[in-house]
Amino acid sequence: MSIVTVKGLKKYYNTEAQLVKALNGVDFSVEQGSFTTIVGSSGSGKSTLLNILGGLDTPTEGSVEIAGRELSTLTDNELTIFRRRQIGFVFQSYNLLSMLNAYENIVLPIELDGNRADHDFIMEIVTMIGMETKIERMPNQLSGGEQQRIAIARALAAKPSILLADEPTGNLDSHTSQDVLGLLKNMGEHFHQTIIMITHNEEIAQLAETTFCLEDGKIVESRWN
Repeated sequence: MSIVTVKGLKKYYNTEAQLVKALNGVDFSVEQGSFTTIVGSSGSGKSTLLNILGGLDTPTEGSVEIAGRELSTLTDNELTIFRRRQIGFVFQSYNLLSMLNAYENIVLPIELDGNRADHDFIMEIVTMIGMETKIERMPNQLSGGEQQRIAIARALAAKPSILLADEPTGNLDSHTSQDVLGLLKNMGEHFHQTIIMITHNEEIAQLAETTFCLEDGKIVESRWN
């Protein structure tokens, strides 16, 4: 069953010099509970694609359907609520608030939505990522890898339909990167979570079940690893 369906997706930007076709006719679908990578060099359009999937940007043409909802039919307010409840984000920069401890950072998006955090579920995640003894520490007391683990927990805490990861190991050394990637994959399998991750690294892309290769705003190859 497809949880993400993208059809005829285009994103054009007008600059003084030329028309930039960041995405130029992208079609694909992602199965529920799968781990998918989108690989491409800098400027291939993969970050633009991820931003549109996450409802952070709007396409020039085409459609994006996530969990049965067509994003273009949502008002700005509806899209904000949908994004908060249905889409988890893990970025290259951890985006933790320095004045909140690790646990407070994890539950903040849930509380901003006016809901009560599922403490037992969150502690299950925290235990799985090996951070149960550091949950009250401030971000500046955590290593980069530990901060990214907290960012992953935050993304999963609201039980979203999909998790979008944008070069999540870009600021980490190779050993820590492997740990975080392994953790992300294991968490996805354990919680039957749909993960879409963009990367420029072919070796990282091989960790996923499915890889879409993006070049000049188009998918030029689809493969099953």
